[in-house]
Amino acid sequence: MKASSAKIRDIMAISPVIPVLTIQQLEHAVPLAEALVRGGLRVLEVTLRTACALDAIRAIRAAVLDAIVGCGTLTRVRDFSDCAAAGAQFGVSPGLTAELIAAATKSALPLLPGIMTPGELIAARAAGFDACKLFPAQQAGGVGMLQALGGPFPDQVFCPTGGVSRANAQEYLDLPNVLCVGGSWITPAAAMATSDWAAIESLARDASALRARRP
Repeated sequence: MKASSAKIRDIMAISPVIPVLTIQQLEHAVPLAEALVRGGLRVLEVTLRTACALDAIRAIRAAVLDAIVGCGTLTRVRDFSDCAAAGAQFGVSPGLTAELIAAATKSALPLLPGIMTPGELIAARAAGFDACKLFPAQQAGGVGMLQALGGPFPDQVFCPTGGVSRANAQEYLDLPNVLCVGGSWITPAAAMATSDWAAIESLARDASALRARRP
């Protein structure tokens, strides 16, 4: 698991924000990804929440060569093989179970596992994961929780997701144990509904300019 964990850390370090994408219409996949990449966000998480999600990953991988495409909302063992077959370059789960740990061990797909509590984090670390998604971040305690986790787990890094917005993203990114954040504010429903890719590119450009302000 160490090689996969190192790979996930490398991916997390590419951009300050990973857009969390719920693609409802397949025809939106490529122009959406192109707009995000033009705006400076190359790492994309396509969630398995819609019927066209796997086809969207295939389409983006084929057409947007600069994008690094991950598969989100992995909750079942079969999701690993499905996402890998679609061309996903990493996976993201909202939580972590013994079954998912076993599947991740057998899969070549690097996993960013979701955790919410210190107990879940200990289990993830025991399985070899030193990079995790804190999810849902705001409900789990937000910035305060991550600060608290930094004491007993100083070598652990996080991608907080869930309740992260443009208004609070900088506060998260300033934490020493946060490599990036996940968020959906870059793809607002109104812009998606009208295929306003210029607006999404502008939001991506703003998000890509966020950087940690640490001493």
